[in-house]
Amino acid sequence: MASGIKEKVKVQREEFVEEALVRILATDIPGNKSLYSGLTRIRGVSWAFSNALCYKLGIPKVKKVSDLNAQEIEKINLFLKNPKMPEWLLNRRKDYETGVTKHLVTGELDMAKENDIRRLKKIKSYKGWRHATGQPVRGQRTKSHFRSQGAVGVQKGKSAKAVASEVAAKKK
Repeated sequence: MASGIKEKVKVQREEFVEEALVRILATDIPGNKSLYSGLTRIRGVSWAFSNALCYKLGIPKVKKVSDLNAQEIEKINLFLKNPKMPEWLLNRRKDYETGVTKHLVTGELDMAKENDIRRLKKIKSYKGWRHATGQPVRGQRTKSHFRSQGAVGVQKGKSAKAVASEVAAKKK
């Protein structure tokens, strides 16, 4: 009977090891995923980029993320920071400020997107106006569906008399 419990515990430990998280570029990736699908969890890494990365580094796509050794993880980290890929596969072609083509991942990608939207609002372009007013930017219909981002219901506020009495009390 005790051996049965030990076997169950051993199986649970093996499952836990399989599901262990691996950290690549400050992103936790489940260990039970294949490398091909696991890399897409990183912001800025698409399926095509993940496929090209596996091909360039010579790591099998079907290899589990938990089976990667420290050298392979370091190789992936270095490659993602400075990818040697064709220009059409990178996500930031001809950057507005520098004119350089690069590939952004994780926080860098978020910051670049925020800066782009801020610039569009500042120069008051059509897309900037749409962002500022909270309307769809890329030609979606506006007859319905875009309004669901706001408040769900109406909340009853204080009456005008109550607000006026509070203001008067504060002045005294």
